Amino acid sequence: MVQTLKEEGLKMDVAFNAKPKKFVVWLFVVSSTIMFGGLTSYYIVFAASKGKGHGLVLPDVFMYSTAILVASSICLFLAAKALKNANIGAQKLLLWCTLALGVVFGYLQVDAWSTLFQTGAAFVNNNAAISMIYVVSGLHLVHIFAGLCFILSSLIGAYTGLSLEKSKFRMDVASIFWHFIDILWIYLYVFLLLNS
Repeated sequence: MVQTLKEEGLKMDVAFNAKPKKFVVWLFVVSSTIMFGGLTSYYIVFAASKGKGHGLVLPDVFMYSTAILVASSICLFLAAKALKNANIGAQKLLLWCTLALGVVFGYLQVDAWSTLFQTGAAFVNNNAAISMIYVVSGLHLVHIFAGLCFILSSLIGAYTGLSLEKSKFRMDVASIFWHFIDILWIYLYVFLLLNS
């Protein structure tokens, strides 16, 4: 009877189809790209009509948080590689590192907002370009939270002993989303630096 249950479990894993679920993640990535493209386009139009950008020196914390996010993407890449090599111990450790670095990134973003606010750059002011810094970094932080949920899902899967197909699916979804928000933040940071 135990053997039959194992065989049924294997059949269920073979029947597991991740393509539709991955498509939804890619759809979200594309729609987020369009949203952030629209926000940066608004910024460019506003800056062109007023003849000025945000006029601020961005806090150094943004630069540090960018390095933290890149390090987290490297950890996640190595975690996916560890899973492919069936090294679950390394996968767990690297997922924990990715999760911790993601939380540090979120903390640094809030710290950057605090620094901006202390220099007089409030969210509500007469320069919409300054407000856009808060809007784009805040929306990005919401995406970071969603990415952390995907990473946590992969981590839970590693501890509960999911089938290889389901573990790879969770890792693929986390990787797609996390690397996307990493690239997105680099784009936003460079954009804000160039349009000051």
